[in-house]
Amino acid sequence: MAAILSGKECAAAMHEEMKIQVEDLKVRHDITPKLAVILIGDDPASVSYVRGKEKDCLHVGIEFILHKFDADYSETDLLALIATLNNDPSVHGFIVQLPLPAHINEEKVLYAIDPEKDVDGFHPVNIGRMMIGAQCFLPATPHGIQQLLVRNKIRIEGQHVVIVGRSNIVGKPLAMMLIQKKQHANATVTLCHTRTQNMAEITRTADILVAAVGRAHTITADMVKKNAVVIDVGVNRIDDPTKKRGYRLIGDVDFDTICEIASAITPVPGGVGPMTRTMLLFNTLQAARNNAGLT
Repeated sequence: MAAILSGKECAAAMHEEMKIQVEDLKVRHDITPKLAVILIGDDPASVSYVRGKEKDCLHVGIEFILHKFDADYSETDLLALIATLNNDPSVHGFIVQLPLPAHINEEKVLYAIDPEKDVDGFHPVNIGRMMIGAQCFLPATPHGIQQLLVRNKIRIEGQHVVIVGRSNIVGKPLAMMLIQKKQHANATVTLCHTRTQNMAEITRTADILVAAVGRAHTITADMVKKNAVVIDVGVNRIDDPTKKRGYRLIGDVDFDTICEIASAITPVPGGVGPMTRTMLLFNTLQAARNNAGLT
């Protein structure tokens, strides 16, 4: 039976570490890290996610500011607000919660954010720095996956990591992070996607298999090597009349069968999700330290 890689437990441990670091910044340097979030519209997943971010910030002592607007908020006004936040020295980092309404150009918005305040790690400057292994804000989900592996003492160096999914948010950046010639990396990485032929043959060679496709039960037991480590990034709703909400959440892997094969596996929920929010706090704390000239 696979060991459960609890992102909830790992995140809680990191929160306690960050509480100490935030308090140290306040006492020794009179700095309170501040995160601003821009939320446009009422997408339920986004609203829930932002609430979670606010709760996490309050827990570790990071100041949280929410700028919430109706779905018809204009792109011009959004870009003006971004410029204001870029120039506000009290705001150390901020994010624009995605997805955005169709009338707003997502690329234009992401490019407008100051890379030094881009705690989501999506600005092309930060992506470029990540690519060459330079200091930068790493995207939260891939960084959370890496931390989950490291803190559970799962070897990455020299291992074959197969990532199923090539998104700009998870697949591509995770691949770039894990091939770096540095600590907690040095893996051999294969990136699979919808045009990959004989995918099961490839996934069965993985020492660490990451599923990030957004489709329930994409990865089945016959696609997993015995004693592989399986990281499930997917969050999919399926109908379940036994639940109060009428649905439950499952990942991209067939958890019940794969946990009999794998050496370790992340649950859904409670796996990668809590780590994603935690790494956003990590980046905000680092932004505050950078702003003060601290290393």
